[in-house]
Amino acid sequence: MSQSTDGDEAAGTPTAGLDDEAVVLVGHGSRREKSNDQVRELAAALESRLGIPVDAGFLELAEPSIPDAIAGLAGTVSELTVVQLSLFAASHVKTDVPLAVQRARATHEGLALNNGSHLGIHPAIVDLLDDRAAAVEAEMGVDRADDEVAVVLCARGSSDPDANADIHKLARLLYEGREFARVEAAFVGVTEPLLDGALHDVAKTRPDAVVVVPYMLGDGVLTGRIRDGAAEFDAEYPYVAAAAGDPLGTDSRLLDVLADRWQEARTGSVEMSCDTCKYKVELDGYEEDVGGARAMLRALTHQEAHEDREDVDDDPHVHDAPEKHVAVCTNQTCAADGAPAVLERLRQEARDSEACDARITRSSCLGRCGEGPIVAVYPDGVWYGGVADEDAERIVSSHLDRDRIVSDIVDQTL
Repeated sequence: MSQSTDGDEAAGTPTAGLDDEAVVLVGHGSRREKSNDQVRELAAALESRLGIPVDAGFLELAEPSIPDAIAGLAGTVSELTVVQLSLFAASHVKTDVPLAVQRARATHEGLALNNGSHLGIHPAIVDLLDDRAAAVEAEMGVDRADDEVAVVLCARGSSDPDANADIHKLARLLYEGREFARVEAAFVGVTEPLLDGALHDVAKTRPDAVVVVPYMLGDGVLTGRIRDGAAEFDAEYPYVAAAAGDPLGTDSRLLDVLADRWQEARTGSVEMSCDTCKYKVELDGYEEDVGGARAMLRALTHQEAHEDREDVDDDPHVHDAPEKHVAVCTNQTCAADGAPAVLERLRQEARDSEACDARITRSSCLGRCGEGPIVAVYPDGVWYGGVADEDAERIVSSHLDRDRIVSDIVDQTL
C-alpha cells in the first residue's frame, strides 16, 4: 500500500500537489488477525480514495507499530498524516497516539507530521447505523413504519465520560427524523447502562421488536457478547422479537469519514472535545485524572505494559522495554526556557554512561507551564522542574544510573 495510485482524481478528491504526501491509518490492533486485516483493507481502500500512499499501523498487538509505519513512509514523502481508526476519543486518541506522533516528530525532524482526530460523530456513520438496523428489521420481518421498533445502540464502554457521551449523541441522532419507537444507548462493560439493563428497560414499553446494533468496527469477542445478550433477551421475552446486527466492518462510508479527518489534520482544523476532556477539566468523579502530567504517565504506563512482555507465539507485539523512560517537555514555554538543550544534554549523558538503561524522548505539555523545563522520569513518577542543561549530568549519573533522586530540583512526585 505504499505506492501512489495514478490518475488526476480519486473519488472526487483532487490529487494534484499531493505526490509528496502519505497517510498512516492507525488501528488498535488485535490478536485476531482477521481484525487487523480489516484495518489493512480500509487502508488500501483509503489509498484508492485519496490517491496517495496509505499504510496501516497499530497501537498494540499487531505489526507494524505506529513508529514503524511512520518510518516506512518517512523517507519517501515530506508530509505525513496520521488518521485514527478509533470510534471515540478516549485515552488512546487523547494520549497514546499523540505521544507516538510527538516521538516520531523528534525522530524524523524533516518530516511534516500531522495528527488527525478519531472517527467521532459524522453523518455517514449515522446513515451506516441506520442501514445496520434496517438489515435486522428485514431479517425479523418487521417494518418500523408499521411496527413499534426500538433500537439499542451498544458500544464497548470506556472510563472516559467524554467518550461515553458520544454514544448517547449518536443514539439521539439515529432517532431524530426516523420512525423508530425509541433509540437507547448501552455498553458491553465498564460503565452503565449495560446492555442487559437497557434491554429490560426497553421491554417495559412493549415494542414489537428490538434491534441491537453493535457500535464496533470488527466482529470479535465483544460483538459475540452483544449477539448472545440479544438472543437471551429474545428467549426471555417471547412477546418481543429481538436480534443483533453486524458491526461497521469495512463499509465504504467509513472512507468518507476518514477522508474528512485526513483533510482536517493536514489543514490544521482538527477539533477535539477539550471542554469535556477529563485530562483537561475537572469532572465530578474524575478529579484525579486532570492534568497533562497524569495523562502522559497513563500513556507511558500503557505502552510499557505492552512492551515489557515475554516472547510468546500468540503475541507479535513484543519489544525490549528500557528500565526507565525520561520525557522532556518541549512545549512552547519549556522550549523558550531551554528544554531542547536539556533534551540533547540528557541524551548525550545517557549515551556516555555505561549503566544507563533509559529511553529519552520529547513530550508535549505536561501541565507545569512556567515551572520548566520539566523532566519526568518513569516509572519512578519523579518530576524535575526548572532543569538546566548542566543538571542533565546529575539526573543521569545519580537517578538513571544509581536510582538516587536529585532532590534539589524535584518539582513533584506522582
